[in-house]
Amino acid sequence: MTHPLRVYNPAAAPDTQAASLGRALDNLRGKTVGFIDNAKPNFQFLVEDLEAQLIGRYGVKAVRKHRKPGQVPVKPEVLQQFAEECDAVITGSGD
Repeated sequence: MTHPLRVYNPAAAPDTQAASLGRALDNLRGKTVGFIDNAKPNFQFLVEDLEAQLIGRYGVKAVRKHRKPGQVPVKPEVLQQFAEECDAVITGSGD
């Protein structure tokens, strides 16, 4: 007896909304860079290395860090704080 084989397409519909991009920074000297850590293993080590490079090599004035408690959205008040304090924000994952 033969059973039909179901094949599902996992692709989502394309996003047709135009994304608005922030302005590009000319350089990082004197800027504040924020990191939003999504709590994946090893991301904090990457951030520590990047912080040292950004300050030592590129003249970044300060680094702000926020570690999420897990795979959850960032709280709006944290996003607002980073928007007010940071010139650039990097989000990422480790592993």
